[in-house]
Amino acid sequence: MTLPLGSRVAASAVREGGGRDEMKAVTQDAYGSADVLKVSDIDKPVPTARQVLVRVHASSLNAYDWHFMHGDPKLARATFGLSRPKLKVRGRDFAGRVEAVGSEVKGISLGDEVYGEADGAFAEYVCAAEDSVARKPAGLTFEQAAAIPLAANTALIGLRDLARLAPGQTVLINGASGGVGTFAVQLAKAYGAEVTAVCRTRNVEMVASLGADHVIDYTQENFTLGDKRYDVVLDLVGNHSLSAFRRVLTPTGTLLLSGGGVYEGGSLVGPMGLFIKRRLVAPFVRQRLLELPAVASRENLTALCELAEAGKIAPVIDRTYALSEVPDAMRYLVKEHARAKVVITV
Repeated sequence: MTLPLGSRVAASAVREGGGRDEMKAVTQDAYGSADVLKVSDIDKPVPTARQVLVRVHASSLNAYDWHFMHGDPKLARATFGLSRPKLKVRGRDFAGRVEAVGSEVKGISLGDEVYGEADGAFAEYVCAAEDSVARKPAGLTFEQAAAIPLAANTALIGLRDLARLAPGQTVLINGASGGVGTFAVQLAKAYGAEVTAVCRTRNVEMVASLGADHVIDYTQENFTLGDKRYDVVLDLVGNHSLSAFRRVLTPTGTLLLSGGGVYEGGSLVGPMGLFIKRRLVAPFVRQRLLELPAVASRENLTALCELAEAGKIAPVIDRTYALSEVPDAMRYLVKEHARAKVVITV
C-alpha cells in the first residue's frame, strides 16, 4: 500500500488495512552465536499514536546487538528474556525515510529523511518512538547516518553530560577504536580536551587521524601502570579492575564505565561486575565513579546532527553488509574485533 505524502490519515490506514503486510527482518528464537540469526518474512510493524514508521535504508551493529543475541551476561536475561529473547528482531540503529506518522506525532512528516534508535532495526521497516528520531544530517548518506545514533549518543552523554568535559582537561578513552570510542575521541577534541586514546596496534594510525593527541598501543603498554593522571577516564572495554582505573584518575577525576564490548560470552555478570564494585566504592571516595547510560532522545540526535554538519564528528565505517548478511557481519564484529562501525544496507 502506498501512503500519500502529507496525509496524517496514512498511519491509521496502515493500522486498519495494511497491518498484515510483510517485510524481511533478521530474527532469532534462541540465544547463541550468529548461527541463531535468520532472515524471516514477518508482519510489517504498525505505528502507534506516538510513533513513526520508517522505511529502513541502513542500520549498523553495536555491542548492544551482540549482548542481546547471546543473552550475555546471563544476569541480564532477567531483562532480555529468561529462556529466549523477548524481542525477536535484532538491530538498534537506523536511517531511512518516514512512511507513516502517528496521529499525535509532532515535528516529523511523511517523506522526511531521519535517523535514530529503535529495537528491531535489522529490517525493511521499523517503528520508532517520536522522541528517538531526528532529521538525518545533511550531506551524509543513509549508511553514514546509521552509524551514528547509539554509539555517538553514548559518547555524548558520557563526556558532555556526566563528565562535563571542559577545555584543557585530560581524558583517556579505553577502547578508542570501537564504535563509541571513535566518536568519543572526536567529541572530546571538539570540547577542547587533551585526548589519550588506547587501542591495538593496527588501529593506532586510524585513531590518531581522528584527532587524538596521544595514542597508547595496549599490546605494548599498560596505561594503568603509567605515571599520567587524567581528569576523565572513559572505559569501553572493562579489561581492568576498578582500582586500576582509579589509579590513573586525578584525586577528583571522573571514571565512566560502559557495558563493555564483545567478548567470548558465557559469563554470569560480565562487565556488570565493575558496576557492582562501583556501587560499593563510589559513596566513599572523592573521585566520581559513574555508569554510562545510553538513552535515546531527539534532543541528543539533533545535537549530533549539528555536530556532524559542522564537521566536528564523522562516522568511520569498517565494512558494509547486506541485510541478508547480518549473521556474517556479526561474526566479523566478534572474531575480527571490527574497528569503528559495521553498517548494514537494506
